Amino acid sequence: MTRAIPEQCETCPVNPNAELVRHGLDLSGVDHVVALAGNPNTGKSTVFNALTGLRQHTGNWPGKTVVRAEGSFSYSGRRYKLVDLPGTYSLLSTSSDEEVARDFILFGQPDVTVVVADATRLERNLNLVLQVLEITERAVICVNLVDEAERHGIRVDVRSLARDLGVPVVLTAARTQLGMNQLLRAIDDVATGAFVCKPKRFPLSSSRLRVVEELAAKVSGEFPELPNARWVALRLLEGDQRMIEAVRTGELAAIVNRTRTLENQQEGTYVETT
Repeated sequence: MTRAIPEQCETCPVNPNAELVRHGLDLSGVDHVVALAGNPNTGKSTVFNALTGLRQHTGNWPGKTVVRAEGSFSYSGRRYKLVDLPGTYSLLSTSSDEEVARDFILFGQPDVTVVVADATRLERNLNLVLQVLEITERAVICVNLVDEAERHGIRVDVRSLARDLGVPVVLTAARTQLGMNQLLRAIDDVATGAFVCKPKRFPLSSSRLRVVEELAAKVSGEFPELPNARWVALRLLEGDQRMIEAVRTGELAAIVNRTRTLENQQEGTYVETT
């Protein structure tokens, strides 16, 4: 990380949320779905609350004890449903939290996935960022807690990071609303296609790439509804036992259908937590 101060747009409105309308739990008339991912303790819930006006209303994911939270907001005339995924360190499905987050990003096909990272521990958080970018091209990186980072002498070069990752990167301090309007604009740009992401992914050798493409074609033929057969092929080649079993038993199709059904239903009793 280099020493570059977060830049504020000179033409931005004085009120950082001038175009934001919070709708809380009202999920009617949604135009776009946004997934909110991130490591635990990155301020992800604070970002969620700032955008929706909720204080973390929660319920359970279908068939899971894993807590989920949903809310909505409007920005630039479009209405967004925000799904707060469980905080995880990876998407390798070694726990229920990771499995829920992975399945929603991969099979739920949100219009945008916002990955919240801790500016004070950015290197550690980039592991999840890179895994998300392997799954989806439509992502925004929210580097949060920049106020705490500055107190420790850490400043993030947002332009270099955005260039290296190939997706929008926004610096925020969600507790004080710093950068939230820039985050909203980035979400809106990606959701509407005004910004086309070109995420940087792990390079593959020509021989490995050929194997991945051949396996992805077979997976796609078996599961035509699958949105990202390439990622599934990579997990199979890396020996992901959970994915191998899901493919072998045909459960993969059920996971896809279950995750997509979630988009059109509100399940569970929501309770307010602080």
